[in-house]
Amino acid sequence: MATTIAFTDGSIRPWEDAEAKKIFWHSSAHLMAEALEAIYPGVKFGVGPAVETGFYYDVDLGEHQISEADLKAIEKKMVELARTKETFERTEVSKADAMKFFTEKGDKYKCELIQDLEDGTITFFRNGNFTDLCRGPHVKHVDDIKAVKLTAIAGAYWKGDQEREQLTRIYGVSFPKKSMLEEYLVMLEEAKKRDHRKLGKEMELFTFSSRVGLGLPLWLPRGAVMRNILENFLREKQAELGYLPVVSPHIGAKDLYVTSGHYAKYGKDSFQPIHTPQEGEEYLLKPMNCPHHCEIFRSSPRSYRDLPLRFAEFGTVYRYEQSGELHGLTRVRGFTQDDAHLFCRPDQLQEEFEKVIDLILYVFKTLNMTNYMAQISLRDPNNKEKYIGSDENWAKAEQAIIDAAEKKGLTAVVELGEAAFYGPKLDFMVKDALGRQWQLGTIQVDYNLPERFQLEYTDTDGSKQRPVMIHRAPFGSIERFTAVTLEHTAGHLPIWLSPDQVKLLPVSEKYADYAEKVCELLKNSEIRASIDSRNETLGKRIREISLLRVPIIAIVGEKEVSEGTVSVRREGVDQGSMTAEDFVQYIKSAVAEELKN
Repeated sequence: MATTIAFTDGSIRPWEDAEAKKIFWHSSAHLMAEALEAIYPGVKFGVGPAVETGFYYDVDLGEHQISEADLKAIEKKMVELARTKETFERTEVSKADAMKFFTEKGDKYKCELIQDLEDGTITFFRNGNFTDLCRGPHVKHVDDIKAVKLTAIAGAYWKGDQEREQLTRIYGVSFPKKSMLEEYLVMLEEAKKRDHRKLGKEMELFTFSSRVGLGLPLWLPRGAVMRNILENFLREKQAELGYLPVVSPHIGAKDLYVTSGHYAKYGKDSFQPIHTPQEGEEYLLKPMNCPHHCEIFRSSPRSYRDLPLRFAEFGTVYRYEQSGELHGLTRVRGFTQDDAHLFCRPDQLQEEFEKVIDLILYVFKTLNMTNYMAQISLRDPNNKEKYIGSDENWAKAEQAIIDAAEKKGLTAVVELGEAAFYGPKLDFMVKDALGRQWQLGTIQVDYNLPERFQLEYTDTDGSKQRPVMIHRAPFGSIERFTAVTLEHTAGHLPIWLSPDQVKLLPVSEKYADYAEKVCELLKNSEIRASIDSRNETLGKRIREISLLRVPIIAIVGEKEVSEGTVSVRREGVDQGSMTAEDFVQYIKSAVAEELKN
């Protein structure tokens, strides 16, 4: 029977409802704040929102010190308060009264938040002895919060400003049943094993260096091989589909991004301009590839016969993310997009958009990524100043995406306010091992950049017309796609994607020559193979190779040399002995099966 929760707005929702969880976890943040105030008198509060996997509250503990060891006591206090069956009580207050309340309490952060609010819009919610500035709603009965786990402590600057106070951010998660928390903790342990940062280190794929800079990954040889395989996989498919390769520089003149609108929208999230004192020029590290591709389109006269033009580039871009938001490969400051921009006639838009959907689904199917959902990201009709372009163009672009998703039979959710500033999107959201959603594949329809860059083609009647632009990235970025793939597979990559497909292990040095002959045969058959002939025991070498997640190990000893065979293990499972030639065919057949689509 489904678990349902009653809320202060009168609604009753099932626990599995995304909005129900959001309200439940936000209510839990208030409960944690009440517990903190009871344990640490004088604590001041910033904001305490729900997030995708729970909640957090940013707090100023003053002279109090808190560590991971203190979280158990806070959890205990939260459960104790929940058992009192206190309720959430909503009160409408004037701005003056709200300011007076928090001024007397000495909570400067809440006072700062109130300054931006207007009379008639301010509400308080009280649970027990704790009162907070909040719109709500909340759970109706606090004792619905049956199980709590505080998961981490981190630092966070007030309002994300490094010049402001540093607060303590306490993360947590809660559930309406103890059994749900137990299941979550089991999943959390599994997720730790699958963490791409841990796997990346064990598999020797990538690293980071403070000397190079935060959020700037360094790809190690094995990681670079994996990256190249992914890029070549998509390049070959794109070539079949008529994409043309292009290359653009890592920087661009500031005026380029002023024209595109990126500077106005994302200037604060970009690295500061690079100045050339001799010429007085300004350049930016490239935050987007699309303006460069617009200029490539402009470089020659275009006819209706030339369209669609599909320019593809694995282009590295740079965006300044706050240090606290960086997370392995999933959120970095320098990343490579599998970017392409399609310039087409309006009558070609629908077909081209559907072909891109097919391409993204092809990528996901090949990687066995079935845990995804489609999201139609539209602009917020109540906040149009965030976007560029006419209502007419937005209406056409949004309808094109809705129609394409419907025709392809995609089950899609609509999210207002999630569009790019220049156009709506169809995003493909993939869940990782923690149940978090990451945007990977994306397709965007854009009528606006062609106008800003004055892009034209000559139509059948000789008139000049604007092309429509489709932005698309099936991976999203190589970095994030790699991270999600590692967690999805727990590092056990398919054979076709593994940096090392085969490790040959001679039992002792006297069998090394035979191992070399087999290795040469594999390499000549375009199989990625290498030999581990270190002076270590066979067991130790196998254990260390298992950390690298090499899918196939071939052992050669006296028996194998005399019979002209290899002893094969695949993912730790004995596959028996086979001749070197049969071994080659075994691997090729396995790869062909993985890539069958």
